[in-house]
Amino acid sequence: MNETRNYSKELGLAVLVMVILIAIPYLTSSQVLSDYIIRLAAFGIFATSLNILIGYGGMVSFGHAMFFGGGAYAFGLLMQKAGTSIPVAAVGAILFCVLLALVVGAICVRLKEIYFSFLTLAFAMLLYSIILSWMSLTGGDQGLMGGIPRPVFLGIDLSNGHHLYVFSCVLGVLSLLLMRLLMQSPFGYTLRMVRDNAERARFLGIDVWRTKLYAFILAGAFGGVAGVIMALFMSGAYPEFTYWTMSGEAIFMILLGGLHIFIGPVLGAALLLVFNDLVTRYTDLHGLALGIIVLIFALGFKRGVGDFALRLFPKHRKKQSIEKVTT
Repeated sequence: MNETRNYSKELGLAVLVMVILIAIPYLTSSQVLSDYIIRLAAFGIFATSLNILIGYGGMVSFGHAMFFGGGAYAFGLLMQKAGTSIPVAAVGAILFCVLLALVVGAICVRLKEIYFSFLTLAFAMLLYSIILSWMSLTGGDQGLMGGIPRPVFLGIDLSNGHHLYVFSCVLGVLSLLLMRLLMQSPFGYTLRMVRDNAERARFLGIDVWRTKLYAFILAGAFGGVAGVIMALFMSGAYPEFTYWTMSGEAIFMILLGGLHIFIGPVLGAALLLVFNDLVTRYTDLHGLALGIIVLIFALGFKRGVGDFALRLFPKHRKKQSIEKVTT
């Protein structure tokens, strides 16, 4: 009964957020705001999917961009080369990321801590090198040229800016809702147990390797969804999507927003996008200025804005502690 109430609450909140987002273009005609929300949908999913590994699984991946870029390229190539419909191309891109995560994860999740982190980075850089060198397919360092076709499906025309905005918002909210429900499911609590004490989990009969692999595959699949949204927004895919700095940005988003609260990575993505836009507008020293801002937030909030806010609400913090104990 409690689980049913919780699921209903999550669903109701998701519907409310979706309604608010869809209403925004009717309240303001700002194209900048619409573009910002589309990017936030992509990066919010991207950062939250990485937090499945970091926050819930205790696995710090430096190569999560391989799924972001892999999803974008798979989607773009299916649209350009195969001429598929958008839903088929999106599903194909997600399946590609699932298979990639299955192969990479089967190797990486056997390793611990820094070895896991650097091996995921190595696989991401391998994919980056393939994209750069396979020019006949990927366009090399120029990325996919010629734009991505956007044929109408189910009355939805993604070449229309408003349709693309609504599509991105709906896909973003649904993806976040699904990740939330998965992390609140028995699998999510099992993953927390493996994170906190793998030996104890193994003693209780849990297959630690398989649990970590499932988490890795889930994170890869949702990383691919983020790549699809970004490919549609950019009307292309570029090698930078798979570069190690993209993985670093996702980690920054988690650190800014907080890894112990589900919505934290989305808050971090919102902040980092704002900082990026402001810093780029007012100074050429982009890296230095952004690094200082991230450092200030990291030192000031310790565990991110979301985790800092948790400390201000004792009742909610107590609930979080009870959930952790039950795992």
